[in-house]
Amino acid sequence: MGLADAMSGAESKSGEDRVTTKRSIAQRRPAFLPVAIIAAIAAIGVGIWVQVGERLDLETTTVVATSESADRIDIDASVQRVDAAGRELTLRVRATPRGALSDDGGLSPSADLILLTSSNIQQDLVFRAESRISSVDVPVALTGGTITDYPFDKYATDIEFAAVQGGQPVPVRVSFANSDALFHPAVEAYSDGGVAGFEVSVSRSNGVLIFAILMMAAMWALAIAVVIGSRFLITRRLGLVWAALGWMAATLFALAAFRNTAPGSPPIGSLLDYVAFLWAEAIIAFCLIATVIAGARAEATAAPADGR
Repeated sequence: MGLADAMSGAESKSGEDRVTTKRSIAQRRPAFLPVAIIAAIAAIGVGIWVQVGERLDLETTTVVATSESADRIDIDASVQRVDAAGRELTLRVRATPRGALSDDGGLSPSADLILLTSSNIQQDLVFRAESRISSVDVPVALTGGTITDYPFDKYATDIEFAAVQGGQPVPVRVSFANSDALFHPAVEAYSDGGVAGFEVSVSRSNGVLIFAILMMAAMWALAIAVVIGSRFLITRRLGLVWAALGWMAATLFALAAFRNTAPGSPPIGSLLDYVAFLWAEAIIAFCLIATVIAGARAEATAAPADGR
């Protein structure tokens, strides 16, 4: 009778433990959902904030003038593309004569117009009298920095404009903007006599920087995941598990394709490679080889026992 009572008490206690466990799980579930919602909202908010900042950068225009005269040359200069590998940027320039310097409401100059530029631009722009003015794309040399510092590479250049029309210096008003979403220019404007200029420092945009950092984190995360999977297969002596080996091999080759999606197409040997990509590839390759060797040994050891 005592044994039956003890068994009944044990079953009752076990039932109470199960009920307590279910209650604790039920109590944890409601707490997880609000945390997940808050985290998702925060992530979306940060993403929108970054995107708005990128858009404001593209809409920002810096203006400098050598004179407030109505008779002047308005120059619109915008960065179309930054070629970090070639160490130059493409600048689109459009000149618009104003007041007595123009014909046809600014479509053409009243006399031959020459835009004098800085040495980094490497050419002056000439517009003939009474000829329609069109936009011109000119290369601008970049100095400093190296692309192998990707995604933290930075470059600098000086962009200056002055104008001569009919053989006489004329005032200019220059606006500078950026249209390349992959780069962020920091601009300082200045005016010296009849010259309007900008000191421009170019670096990767916040979007590119965040994407590259996430790429490096993902590479390390995948490498660590392969290490964990390899350790499990080796220590448990599970043999050649082809699904796991296929996953490791696919990860090894997928990382190379993933690395090539980096915005700006950085060359091999960039900081991105030495911080994450090359190490991740080496770790995954080592784990794959070690798992195959350990699995083959486990299969060879288990084969005689299965034969018996």
